[in-house]
Amino acid sequence: MKLIIVESPTKAKTIAKFLGKDFYVESSFGHIRDLPQKEMGIDIENGFTPKYVVPMKSKKTVSALKALVAKSDGVILASDEDREGEAIAWHLNEALKLKKGQAVRIAFHEITKPAILEALAHPRDLDLKMVDAQQARRILDRLVGYELSPFLWKKVAKGLSAGRVQSVAIRLIVEREREIQKFVSGEYWSLALKVSQEKKDNEFTANLFRIKNKNFDKLSINEKLAGEIEKKVKDAKWFVSGIEKKASKKSPAAPFTTATLQQSANRHLGFSAKQTMVVAQKLYEQGFITYMRTDSLNLSVKFLDEAREYLEKEYGKEYLPKEVRVYKNRSKNAQEAHEAVRPTEVSKTPESLKEKFDSSEFRLYRLIWQRALACQSTDAQIAATAIDLKSNDKEAKDYSFRSTGQIVSFDGYLKIYPEKTEEQELPAVKEGEALELLETIKAQHFTKGPARYSDAGLVKELEKYGIGRPSTYAPTINTIIVRNYVNRDDHKKLFPTDIALVVNDLLVAHFPKIVDYKFTAGMEDNLDDIAEGKKEWQPVIGDFYHDFHQNLQDKYQEINKKDIMPEETSQEVCDKCGSPMIIKTGRYGKFLACSNFPECKNIKSLGAGNNRQNTGDGEEKKPDANLEILEKKYAGEKCEKCGSDMAVKNGKFGPFLACSGYPRCKNIKSIVDDSATTCPACNKGKIVKKFSRKGVFYACSAYPDCKNAYWGKPTGEVCQVCGSLIIETKDGAKCSDKGCSNSK
Repeated sequence: MKLIIVESPTKAKTIAKFLGKDFYVESSFGHIRDLPQKEMGIDIENGFTPKYVVPMKSKKTVSALKALVAKSDGVILASDEDREGEAIAWHLNEALKLKKGQAVRIAFHEITKPAILEALAHPRDLDLKMVDAQQARRILDRLVGYELSPFLWKKVAKGLSAGRVQSVAIRLIVEREREIQKFVSGEYWSLALKVSQEKKDNEFTANLFRIKNKNFDKLSINEKLAGEIEKKVKDAKWFVSGIEKKASKKSPAAPFTTATLQQSANRHLGFSAKQTMVVAQKLYEQGFITYMRTDSLNLSVKFLDEAREYLEKEYGKEYLPKEVRVYKNRSKNAQEAHEAVRPTEVSKTPESLKEKFDSSEFRLYRLIWQRALACQSTDAQIAATAIDLKSNDKEAKDYSFRSTGQIVSFDGYLKIYPEKTEEQELPAVKEGEALELLETIKAQHFTKGPARYSDAGLVKELEKYGIGRPSTYAPTINTIIVRNYVNRDDHKKLFPTDIALVVNDLLVAHFPKIVDYKFTAGMEDNLDDIAEGKKEWQPVIGDFYHDFHQNLQDKYQEINKKDIMPEETSQEVCDKCGSPMIIKTGRYGKFLACSNFPECKNIKSLGAGNNRQNTGDGEEKKPDANLEILEKKYAGEKCEKCGSDMAVKNGKFGPFLACSGYPRCKNIKSIVDDSATTCPACNKGKIVKKFSRKGVFYACSAYPDCKNAYWGKPTGEVCQVCGSLIIETKDGAKCSDKGCSNSK
């Protein structure tokens, strides 16, 4: 029997269904070797040689795999076909001490029986150039993080970290936030007419378009002028002075790449980049979609044939173009995978699989299926229409109004992949036709500045600059959130914390290469060249490291912490010694500290405004804005113990509900975040943070009816081995079930 090794148990289970008793299919549970956690693990003096170790959590897996290797006729390494997957296969080869000729490598882009059998029929050797590229990235990131992070601890605050790609992403978010803060909103007014055809119930709206046959700047219309025009036009008779129709075609978008999948899932489904990739991974490992880390726009001949056959059969010949649509990737850096993200089989419609999916899986699969099929359908035929209104009345004749809209004369691909439009539908009118004025609409507006990045917007920006690759977008966003450099506002948009502003300014001023867009993109090009065998990895690392290291040593002497972290005065007085309190910035934002330090070490939270938010419209929330929102939300909430009103309080660990009957009644309750993980035990409560003598823990909000609890914060992900929640621990994310192999 032969042993096939893949990364995940779900993938192993799916592949095992396609093969007979001649194969073992086992999982390595991801990487089984890595750089050590408690030391750099890189011999800088000897060509940046890495020192790999088997982490404690992987030792049992390695032992089990060695036992299987010993009784197998051969080993097949079947990890994903990208740099990370190639490195996993290489580490398996090294850790299991496989002899030359004992193991072969296979690769595939979809987990289907034909794809697996085809891969088994054409094994290959390990691609050591791709392994070198992955090692170079890992070593480069370790050098930056391991040397720059202690510098930040000493000069800024303990516990901070820096990363080559994450620091550039933070810079993008910081610069966008400052653009928002600098933006000065301008007021303007608009005027519109709501009209209908006489004796017909088909209303439409036309906006002020021209004054004395000339276009005008919208900011030139203030409230006074809008009111004057309204008086002149509200009693006038209006007619259709012109109709413009322009036929146009709308072509379908290309099939999904990793980046466009994350962007579309964010816009249409509200998924974060991380959530999209977690769900897509499940779909891939179960054999429903092709590999989801790709920037290729290619589609297999098999899929194209299936798609065309399905379109003609289910929708008709008019939805089938004469020729296959071929899409070209505009990115010069497109690499690594051979196909776009698509369903493995067109016949597996979303509705036919609905019972096999949870809600998130169904919605994402439907998006992928629709996009892949629609990209091979015909154009939509659009009739864009503009109707101009004028009046012959003396007071109103200087003003023209225009109504725009569109009519879809043939839906084409839109039948499969609907797209929303804000265009209004217009009635069939004739030039010279009289219209009935129903009302005038005068409205105040304000110019809007740049918006904060959503996950989709940030991924698009990273892709535009050539920063990162398909496998890095979601982890980068997740990392800067977990490390408290970035938070999400009420609209799930990304904004920087106080400490992010400090760290970004420090890096821009003193380590410009680390956060330079072109330099970071150039390093990605170097990694591509290594993967293609055009460059050796050690010189690439060396060219970067020696300048970086020398600059870092110089900055230790040059930079003074007080220059980076200036202290602010406050009106607060220390309640322990009576000295003035000052405002400092730490890893988790701004806080109050006694000016009599170190004699007095009293510190206090600044409250809910610790990381103040700008709404994106130029209006900054007050420090207690979140408390005000919570007070409105929980107004009328009654104490279940004494019947008194519950009040919103702000404590050391954030807002909570407390009985207003205190001290007679000491009942308190956690405030449940709507986005918190649903309790898997009762499917009713939410997993919320709680506190005990032993420290922080997480438990179901439905206590005492449900007593489910964890000693780590749930990540929202589910263990692929046993289905329990994954929780954050000091050793990283692990399964919450102590009996599971994934918890070790």
